[in-house]
Amino acid sequence: MRVLHIPEGGLPMINLCRALRSTGVTATACHFYANHFNFQSDVCLNLQDIPEHLREKKINQYFKKVIKEYDIFHFHFGGTFFPDKRDLKILKRAGKKMVVHHRGSDVRLLSAAKSQNQFVRVKPEWTEEKIKENLAQLSKYIDHAIVQDYELETYINDYYKETHVIPHIIDHNELQPNYPKGKATPLIVHAPTKRDLKGTEFILEAVKQLKNSGVSLEFKLIEGMDHQETIKLLAKADIVIDQLRIGSYGYLSTEAMALGKPVICYIREDLIDKYPAKLPIVNANPDSITTVLGNLINTPNQWKSLGVKGRAYAKQHHSAQKVINQYIEVYKKL
Repeated sequence: MRVLHIPEGGLPMINLCRALRSTGVTATACHFYANHFNFQSDVCLNLQDIPEHLREKKINQYFKKVIKEYDIFHFHFGGTFFPDKRDLKILKRAGKKMVVHHRGSDVRLLSAAKSQNQFVRVKPEWTEEKIKENLAQLSKYIDHAIVQDYELETYINDYYKETHVIPHIIDHNELQPNYPKGKATPLIVHAPTKRDLKGTEFILEAVKQLKNSGVSLEFKLIEGMDHQETIKLLAKADIVIDQLRIGSYGYLSTEAMALGKPVICYIREDLIDKYPAKLPIVNANPDSITTVLGNLINTPNQWKSLGVKGRAYAKQHHSAQKVINQYIEVYKKL
């Protein structure tokens, strides 16, 4: 079984390929563009270094090479080799197997999301028209789609013959726990990729209000750093705040839990029961973040307990040994 993962997917895609290789599957993570997080994929086409009018030629050369080498093509974030998706027809005719892995903004329909979540925001470049057209093109040739949680599944159920909810994979051995000590002035860390999508403005306001009311805390906003620097700061944190708008937890929450940190994140009420029992995330939305953060700061005896539960949860539900067979089972169905 030889599987190629393209065209972007960051560390989740890279860790997935590493986990697949540990089971004997030949898996390659290929990014088309380099990224500022310094994620080291197995292959990078570095298209950002090529004049725009020559990029498609480079992709076409790579496509002709890999179509001979791989059995399964695992597409991430709604992308394939070419913007017009003409590669899907070619791959289908060549007898290749395909699966698409949706990650978030590539399928999150604002109108549908707002019916369940008043706080949600979406990336403006992913309009509903673009999302629906993309899903229609992909599902014409691809029967199976993967998402990491049930929030995302709701947007794609009507398009694919089969959808699979599979948690993303972390390497918990690379994320050793550093449980908070319950010190008088805790370090609060927030690391948004997109401020508006994550609700950063509400976190900044909560920190301001708490400081003004006399609460002792240190706050660090992580932006523009590569992944290694981000992990170092997360490891020093006493409390990590992830996202307050989406309604489900992301990769950062999983990493923070693996590091043994209490995590604050917004989980939609209708989705809570769909997660494994006793999800150790402290739930907060833009309306409640000031109160929730203040209460957590004022109960330092909870920090280590939440960190220990989070570490156990991440190992149980996101480690390669627990998750990877679910991906292999999907491949066998293609």
